Amino acid sequence: MNKRLTLVIIAVVAVVVVGVLTTQIIPRNPATTTTTTPISELRGLILQGAGATFPYPQISEWARRFQDKYGIQVVYQSVGSGAGQSMFLQKAVDFGCSDPPLSRDKWSQYKESIIQVPWLFGPVVIVYNIPELPGNYNLKLDGIAIARIYKGEITYWNDPYIKELNPEVADKLPNKEIIAVHRSDSSGTTEIFTTFLYKASSGVWPSELVGKSINWPVDTTGRGIGGKGNEGVTSAVVQTPYSIGYVEWSYAIKNNLRVASIKNAAGNFVLPTSETLQEALKKANIPSSPLDDFSGILDSVIYTPGEKNYPILGPSHILIWRVQDDPKKAEGLKLFLKWVAEEGYNYIVEGYIAPPENVRQLLVKAAELITTR
Repeated sequence: MNKRLTLVIIAVVAVVVVGVLTTQIIPRNPATTTTTTPISELRGLILQGAGATFPYPQISEWARRFQDKYGIQVVYQSVGSGAGQSMFLQKAVDFGCSDPPLSRDKWSQYKESIIQVPWLFGPVVIVYNIPELPGNYNLKLDGIAIARIYKGEITYWNDPYIKELNPEVADKLPNKEIIAVHRSDSSGTTEIFTTFLYKASSGVWPSELVGKSINWPVDTTGRGIGGKGNEGVTSAVVQTPYSIGYVEWSYAIKNNLRVASIKNAAGNFVLPTSETLQEALKKANIPSSPLDDFSGILDSVIYTPGEKNYPILGPSHILIWRVQDDPKKAEGLKLFLKWVAEEGYNYIVEGYIAPPENVRQLLVKAAELITTR
C-alpha cells in the first residue's frame, strides 16, 4: 500500500515539474509581451501624433483634459491626412490621424500590424462669402452646382442655375465672379468633398478627380485659391469676398462663416444639425475589429438615402502600430484610447458628433490589442 502511494506521488510531482519547465521553455508569444506600467509612472510621458486638420479642435480638447487627469501630454501636429499617414508609416510619430482610412492596398500591405478606428465623425460644410445675401438666409446648393463651380463652368454668383436653386434671393445674387477655395495639401477633407461631388453631380465630376490631392480644373481659369489645412481654407474664405470653400463644420462655427444648405440624395436641402448628422451616421459601414479593412466607410456615409440625411458626413481615423517598441508609450496609448471611449465623448466640441457605441467598443478592443516586443 505504501509502495503504491509513493508511486502516485512521484507521478504527480513529475507532471508538475514538466508543466513548469514547459512554461519556462515555450512562452505563449515569443515576439511580444503585455507587461503593464503603473499609471503613476506614466506622468510626464509625451505621445506624439500627426495628421488630419479635420479633427484637430477635438483632439486639442481631449489632450487638455487627458493631461489634466493623468499628466500625460498628447502633442498633435495638424498637417493633413496625407502627411499624417506618411509620418505614421515612417514611425515619426506615435499615432496618426487620417479622415479616410488606409486604402485597401495599404491595409493589405500592413494587415494585422496596424490598428485603425473611426473615432470621430463630422460634416464637411460648404461655406461662402457673399455680402449681398441676408444673414438669415442659407444659400441652397446641390452637387451639380458645386461641381460646376469647381470645374470652372459656373463663373458668376447670379448664374441661372444657382438662381433656380435660390428663387427666394435670386434678385440679390450678385454679378460677381466666384472664387473657389480648395485645399493645397494632401487632405482627407478633400477626399470626402470630392467623393460627394462624384456621387451627387450626375456625372459632372469624374472619378479621376476624387482623392486627397487633385488638379483643380478651376485653377486654370485663375479663379481658384489653395489654402493649407482647414485653417487655410477658412482664412481664405473670410478674407475673400465672393468666395466659396469646404471645411470641417467646427471651423465654420468658430469663424462665423455662412454655411450652405446642401441637397441630399432624397432631394431635400439640409443643413448640418445633430439630427441630420445622426441620421446619416446610421448608414455607416463599420467593421467589427480594429484590424479589419475600413476602406468602404466613406461610401457608406456620403450622399446616402434618407429624407433627413446631411449628405457630406465624414469619419476621422486614428492609426496605431499594434506592436510598440516602448512599453511606456504602449501603456500611454492604451490609456488614452480607453479614456476617449469611456470619458472623452462627454466633451464633444461643437461641429462634431460622437460615434455609435460599437465604435467606442472598437477603441477598447484596440487598446487590448496593443502590445510590446
